[in-house]
Amino acid sequence: MNTVETLRVSRYTNDSREEIEVSLIKEVPLTIFLNGKEVVTLLCLGDQMKELAVGFLASEGFIERSSDIKTIRVDEEKVTAEVETISENPLVSGLFEKRTITSGCGKGSTFYNVMDAFKCRKVESKIKVTPAYLLGLMKNLHELSGLYRETHGAHNVALADLNGIIIFREDIGRHNAVDKIHGHAMLNGIDLSGKILITTGRVSSEILIKTGKMGVPVILSRSVPTALAVSIAEEVGITIAGFARGGSISIYSHGERVGD
Repeated sequence: MNTVETLRVSRYTNDSREEIEVSLIKEVPLTIFLNGKEVVTLLCLGDQMKELAVGFLASEGFIERSSDIKTIRVDEEKVTAEVETISENPLVSGLFEKRTITSGCGKGSTFYNVMDAFKCRKVESKIKVTPAYLLGLMKNLHELSGLYRETHGAHNVALADLNGIIIFREDIGRHNAVDKIHGHAMLNGIDLSGKILITTGRVSSEILIKTGKMGVPVILSRSVPTALAVSIAEEVGITIAGFARGGSISIYSHGERVGD
């Protein structure tokens, strides 16, 4: 699916005017169904819809592992993803009553209460990284961000280990990009316990909770976290490394994993 459209626009600079062609990122509504029931419609880039659907359902607690999934059907024309599970999760009916509007781009939906984060399993990891390595990962993320450089309308997220970036995804919202990473990892059996999640966006509480549900011990951002995200990170055992730019980086929680 083509993710970019071109458009002629008028650009004004001081007292001059010129006609230029610009690239605009596409935005499509993906409707996700679980066992025949409509769950949510996500505004997204329109690519890797299988990963996005699985990652969203996993991060929201509807599925726990890839073996829960019986079938996945994606219709690119209707822009739908239908997921059927082996059995019904008894918690699903309760989750449908807990939808919350998030602070994500376009105001996304989540089905958990932020206090659920404090019930998350503690993220245990002995991973150790240097500030220089984290700054290098942020530079590598930028180098991979071709869609952002073309349109300035995409968020980028990557998953890395101690040897570098292993998965890169982009979307109009950082929530979607994180869910694509989660979905890809689940569908391909990738162990997330010693990994680093890298994002261009701020680390809000919902992004932090998604990270915790994935079991990823370190999240790295070019932006900053919210105070609530830091509080949750301290509780569940996640290292937040943020404001990674200009050769400097700040460690907001669990700094024992970062050192020279």
